[in-house]
Amino acid sequence: MAQKRKLFEEVGTDEAPRATAPKGGMIDAKRRGARGAVRWWLMVLFALVMVMIAVGGLTRLTDSGLSITEWQPVTGALPPMSQEAWQAEFEKYQQIPEYRLVNPDMTLAEFEFIYWWEWGHRQLGRVIGLVWALGFVGFAVTRNIPPGWTGRLLLLGALGGAQGAIGWWMVSSGLSGERIDVASYRLATHLGLAFVILGLIAWYVFRLGRESRELMQARRAREGKLFSMSTGLLHFAFLQILLGALVAGIDAGRNYTDWPLMAGGLVPPTPFEIEPVWRNFFENAGLVQFMHRVAGYLLFVFGIVVWARSRKSPNGDTRFRFNAVLAMLVLQMVLGIVTVLYGAPWQIAIVHQVGAVVLWVLILRARFGAQYPKFQSVRG
Repeated sequence: MAQKRKLFEEVGTDEAPRATAPKGGMIDAKRRGARGAVRWWLMVLFALVMVMIAVGGLTRLTDSGLSITEWQPVTGALPPMSQEAWQAEFEKYQQIPEYRLVNPDMTLAEFEFIYWWEWGHRQLGRVIGLVWALGFVGFAVTRNIPPGWTGRLLLLGALGGAQGAIGWWMVSSGLSGERIDVASYRLATHLGLAFVILGLIAWYVFRLGRESRELMQARRAREGKLFSMSTGLLHFAFLQILLGALVAGIDAGRNYTDWPLMAGGLVPPTPFEIEPVWRNFFENAGLVQFMHRVAGYLLFVFGIVVWARSRKSPNGDTRFRFNAVLAMLVLQMVLGIVTVLYGAPWQIAIVHQVGAVVLWVLILRARFGAQYPKFQSVRG
């Protein structure tokens, strides 16, 4: 007959030891480590792309983009190493319309200044490509790419390669004919793709900052309406960025330096003077700046509407993210007005461009918060 157990007797002390329960989390731990390392690598790429956008803007503002007249992805990594080499590069530059029509009195020393800007811009592109390649190959060889992320990371590399080709496509538009600058629509394409790459990197960094299981749980609490509205705001901001590139491409920001009027009127005096008419939307300084202004007003109003909708969110973190968007939207609009009033000097214009980058990332961050709200306590 089995003996009665005491009320507080330890159970199982004299029994055979049970099989050790499997330890969970080992796979997750490996994935967390890989996710963290990949995330840091992407953050480095993010910083480099941000710098690349700023350097590209300064290259445009200093009229340096056409100083290198050849596309040499490998041999072009080395700058001229002798006086003869510098003279040879200068002679190539002297053959293009920008030199003949704008800079016929340029000295070799002045040419070297603009050459270094463009060379630095291209060199930074090579550095970004190298950082991506080394990181991707390293994570792939060690099998540390998180499940489902290989295609995403390859996409970044493919877009980076396309960006280099588009950059040359843009530069080549100013090397022949009577054009003294690159085609504005090609500049907009080049800048637009840079923002797409930056946006993808930022979104990946946000996702890798939280575990997959946490994101799956958070998505159950997603705020669909706010996510859709922030997606619309993101697209609208992207359109405004493209219009800003058109302004920069033809130096339209240095015309019509009054605000809120343009040459004393609500619209510029000759918005459709170029034939055929469609060219005015890309090459007419008054019309291009007018479109950029009007889009800015509409973006600001829509941003307030989205912010007002975000006030209804029960999540404090989400509300804070949209507060940051509104604050940056106000600052960016003020910077745009100041840029116009001062005739777009490079010191102010580059701050305005960097402001666009910050606003772009903040909108993405707020959109991510609407899609994957952070958990909060009942009191929160």
